[in-house]
Amino acid sequence: VSTQSTGSAEQARMSEELKAIDSIQELGNAHNIDLTGAQVRRTSSRFCLGVEHGDYNGTELFGFATDRFIWHAFKPRADNKVRLVSKNFPDEGVVELVMGSPKTNPEAATPHCPAELSDSWARFVHGVDFVLTKEGLPCKIGFEGVLYGNIPGGGMSRSASLTLNLILTFLQLSHYTVGDAQQVSHMRVVELAQMVENEYIGSPCGNLDQIMIYFSKAGMGTHFVPTTRSVEHIPLGAQAGEWSVGALDTGTTRHGLEKSTYSIRKAECDKLVQLIQNSRLGFGQEVKTLADLDTDEKVGAVLDELGESHPGHCDRMRYICQANSRFQSMLEAWRQGDIVKVGEIFRVDGNQLRDLYKISGPELETMCDIVRSVPGVMGERMLGGGDKGASGCLVKAGCEEQVRRAVDTAYPRAYPEMQDKYATHFVKICDGVVLFDSVEEVLKRKSTIAAGESAPPGVTAHPVKCIVAGGLALVSILGLGMWMRRR
Repeated sequence: VSTQSTGSAEQARMSEELKAIDSIQELGNAHNIDLTGAQVRRTSSRFCLGVEHGDYNGTELFGFATDRFIWHAFKPRADNKVRLVSKNFPDEGVVELVMGSPKTNPEAATPHCPAELSDSWARFVHGVDFVLTKEGLPCKIGFEGVLYGNIPGGGMSRSASLTLNLILTFLQLSHYTVGDAQQVSHMRVVELAQMVENEYIGSPCGNLDQIMIYFSKAGMGTHFVPTTRSVEHIPLGAQAGEWSVGALDTGTTRHGLEKSTYSIRKAECDKLVQLIQNSRLGFGQEVKTLADLDTDEKVGAVLDELGESHPGHCDRMRYICQANSRFQSMLEAWRQGDIVKVGEIFRVDGNQLRDLYKISGPELETMCDIVRSVPGVMGERMLGGGDKGASGCLVKAGCEEQVRRAVDTAYPRAYPEMQDKYATHFVKICDGVVLFDSVEEVLKRKSTIAAGESAPPGVTAHPVKCIVAGGLALVSILGLGMWMRRR
């Protein structure tokens, strides 16, 4: 797939990466953090094609990583202390932690995050240490580092990207081996990241975000089947030609899924499953998630039984079940390279997320309304947890500037207070996790960009197929060693 992959677009992406490294070095100097020889771990954002909100409802998942990132430059210390600072949260200064002693709320079983950290990014640092220690993976080698991110404030999985980045850094520096048949399996990393958000922070998130970031490969779609716990990378069919993925940052920020409509919707879905199990329906006890309502007859029976008493709950079910029924068509369209069909399904999903699941927000829908009117936009909808953050669109090649102009004209009129906050990004399908050997390795690219050449990626990635069962994985891979280095 070509998503704005011209030389000038690639130079712009590399310039963004150099901006990140320059910002990291500047902040490190300001806080007396020496980054000479520091490694850099880069974790991505994600873009879900389906089923959005399906992870906690038992559906299959499909999407890819995109090149809005969190960069983390880090190096080990001689003690067990962690010192971190983020360019995105300068007012919070240096976050400090003694490994094995995270701050907790002694009055609550779950979540364990104390009130003093509930609005601070430091809750992720303490949460990672808490979960790793609890799960028998105590880390004792401290480190210091600087972080910088350009992921929008909602919809593209900023929290999952940060959590995965920190977990991998904690494990690496304390010499835990990560990989299938290693001390910590790849799927176990995903589980640990979800636990940080569920148990420590109190976010009821599923595992969609973590899977789409951790397993993603450049130029490939990532397909997860929960019943077999399998991950497969699917290339886009050759007939797709050139097209672009648009990330439409509304300039708004959602302060955690635990503080959003997401938590309400998850509770409604869980409640509906409970109502079905306790109903007179003959198949009720077979339903563990809404994805188990896999026929029109079952959905109709639930509507007959509970539609009048619980109309909102049943609307959530209707979206999940109808999106799930479209999923295989979307997947086949991707395989065939029918990106127009993928876009059509993406649009229908968005309409139902708005009207049935009721998880969108006014700024998100304004972005969708604007780009829907632009010729060449094949589909658009809100992204991620909902309420605030980013919407997304699929765009025919050559129409990107029309989209950008339409947003620049209409969105500030609708939300003048967002004049200096919103943005339109055309993103690339990329590797979800990359580890650079050093800050200097990234900076070496400056001469390449100055010469007008397309810069090489930091790590070469190769096609991989993972089949995971019971926490272990059988990996059939071309270039296994290099893929392992990415982790």
